[in-house]
Amino acid sequence: MENLILTEGMKAPDFTLMGSDKNEHKLSDYLGEKVILYFYPKDNTSGCSKEALAFTSVYNDFKEKNSVILGVSRDSLKSHDKFIEKYNIPFVLLSDEKEEVCNLYGVLKEKNIYGKKTIGIERSTFIIDENGIIEKIYRKVKVAGHVENVQCFLGL
Repeated sequence: MENLILTEGMKAPDFTLMGSDKNEHKLSDYLGEKVILYFYPKDNTSGCSKEALAFTSVYNDFKEKNSVILGVSRDSLKSHDKFIEKYNIPFVLLSDEKEEVCNLYGVLKEKNIYGKKTIGIERSTFIIDENGIIEKIYRKVKVAGHVENVQCFLGL
């Protein structure tokens, strides 16, 4: 399953991760709701903070449309707590320290940072419909304008 290439129209791989609310979250628990599952590199970094704030600013619009926002990174729950507190993030952040879900969704990519090759999360968003089917995949996301694109796709 690790080498599965995800495409729009296929069933989203189920997973279970601990959330910032100290509960386990299974993707399948969200059947009946749309899920905006977004992967981001690191808590409290410039781009990730801007992206979280952009999703926060439209959180109620998504909620009214029966949509849930879930952020995923490799950060610890403790790191998520600080990030949430600093920016008043109203949605759950999931901790994937073992990189299981990152691998499942194919978001770990080789990056070149200051001439050094490292493996990191490629900013990506998956929109999953009420039946657990991937409706839309955004890879190599640029923060500016991304949340607006997601809103447009969802007709918000």
